[in-house]
Amino acid sequence: MEMQPGQMAYDRAITVFSPDGRLFQVEYAREAVRRGATTAGVVFADGVILVADRRIPNPKLAEAASLEKIHQIDDTMGCATAGLVADARVLVDYARLAAQIHRVTYSEGISVEMLVRRICDYKQQYTQFGGVRPFGTALLVGGYDDTGLHLFETEPSGSLTSFKATSTGGNKGPVMELFEEKYKPGMDMDQAIMLALEGVRQSLDESATLAQVEVCAIVREKGMRRLPSDEIQKYVARLPAVSGTSRAGRS
Repeated sequence: MEMQPGQMAYDRAITVFSPDGRLFQVEYAREAVRRGATTAGVVFADGVILVADRRIPNPKLAEAASLEKIHQIDDTMGCATAGLVADARVLVDYARLAAQIHRVTYSEGISVEMLVRRICDYKQQYTQFGGVRPFGTALLVGGYDDTGLHLFETEPSGSLTSFKATSTGGNKGPVMELFEEKYKPGMDMDQAIMLALEGVRQSLDESATLAQVEVCAIVREKGMRRLPSDEIQKYVARLPAVSGTSRAGRS
């Protein structure tokens, strides 16, 4: 984000609005999300698919399993994270605690929307008080409850939006274009996985592959399941070939 004249007076603290009503620290947090790896979520007939690309700093030496981008929150929901990994871990721990407190208090699982609102209320507090900074992470929260299937995106500002299919993190534009073109309500799980993987591939550089992608399926009445690497690569092998211009202009 380019520094504008006079901006320095307003970007030192989270509690100071600029004259045109902007909170620069929140915008910087959004930039941290845009610099993160791509995540995607797709709602299908019986559940939600979450996909996250792992950006491994040293592919030859790093243990890929230690870079977890998809987390289980409760029996019926999980989330994919984009942005600062440490910030995401704190939010995931908060979400797990909120879900368990609700279960112990009311003897039932928390609804997806209620939990997402709790997370966003927590995020919003870090945009309003001095001495703190916003969370530099966005979560895609997917799951099911008595009211149906849900996929929410949360932003560093504390805002939330529900989607049928969406993406966050780096270079999400081409992913959203693909989802708008190819998403169809009532898809089965295989179709949803293929669409989510094709979407994440759209965001990658020419030299990048889906070798380290994470995939999770949250299926109604069955809970959350992480797909093993060999199963994921079978889906990747079935993806349509990339045309010469489909990744043009990617960053």
